[in-house]
Amino acid sequence: MSKLGAIMASEIAETPKVFKAILDNKDAYKSVKNVLIEQEIKSVLILARGTSDNAAHYLKYLIETQIGLPVGLTSPSSVTIYGSELKYSNTLIVAISQSGQSPDLVKFATAARQANAYVIAMTNDDSSPLATVAHNHFSLLAGPELAVAATKSYNAQLLVSYLLVASWTGKQVNDEQIISEATRLVGTTDLVAKAVSAATRNNEVVILGRGFAYPNAREAALKIQETSKISVQGLSTADYLHGPISALTGETQVFILAPSHMPDSSITEAVVKIRATNSRIFWIGNGGSPEGSDIVLAGSNCDDEITSTIVDAIVLQRFALEFAVASGYDPDAPKGLSKVTLTN
Repeated sequence: MSKLGAIMASEIAETPKVFKAILDNKDAYKSVKNVLIEQEIKSVLILARGTSDNAAHYLKYLIETQIGLPVGLTSPSSVTIYGSELKYSNTLIVAISQSGQSPDLVKFATAARQANAYVIAMTNDDSSPLATVAHNHFSLLAGPELAVAATKSYNAQLLVSYLLVASWTGKQVNDEQIISEATRLVGTTDLVAKAVSAATRNNEVVILGRGFAYPNAREAALKIQETSKISVQGLSTADYLHGPISALTGETQVFILAPSHMPDSSITEAVVKIRATNSRIFWIGNGGSPEGSDIVLAGSNCDDEITSTIVDAIVLQRFALEFAVASGYDPDAPKGLSKVTLTN
């Protein structure tokens, strides 16, 4: 590989080490094991922006499916722009941010805590303003992340979200498998080569997922947009059928996120309707139903869909990286973007 994207490549490759650091520290989550009961939590709101907002969708789906509590995504501007008075008793706020510095997130978390919410934060900086505001803070333990496009920190957010919910449900975590599968993927040199060769910047790109894979579909779209400077849609397969599929042509490049153990029935209708117009699908992960000229970007073989989704994030990041480099772009420093975005 050329020097383009060297930093992003090295940070993706650090993912197994980051996973090990997080899993070695999983006893830290005992501090919030009983927080839902002790704080009489009735609902959960997740506070995040950008890449972290995609991780927020993963946590949202985890809590809704594993615990059954209602989960929503916050609107920081309700506080920062409109000055709303919050009433958040019996509400858990989970703030997710790589830097923990964005003023709108900090201001919203502060207002939520003053409104009697219980606040948990996960950031990559233990001394960040967002970490300081929270009742409990969990470090992403990702180390410095220099490439503008977040990779290892996003992967860490998925794993920390998983451990947080595992602490509430008492689920056993297969540390060794998560680390070994991540190690295998980062060590596979031709992991995405066939897809990079077949894909083009000249045709529409649509990335679809459902359930636990939906956050990765959103993140894959964001990563390609950030690094290759093209417009990409990241959607739920169900939402795609509710309108956007009308723009599908035989030239559309459709990527479907399909982690191991994903129920095929969750995307069957979408796949059938896509194939009626488009003869080839790009698959990311070891699930789904590839056939014919489809291209498969092989993923992880974890015990379940939830953990397979975490590890498969490596695949979508590698594709974004190598596709950008093949297109002559430097994914380490995309023009017009900075590592920390300070929204108000």
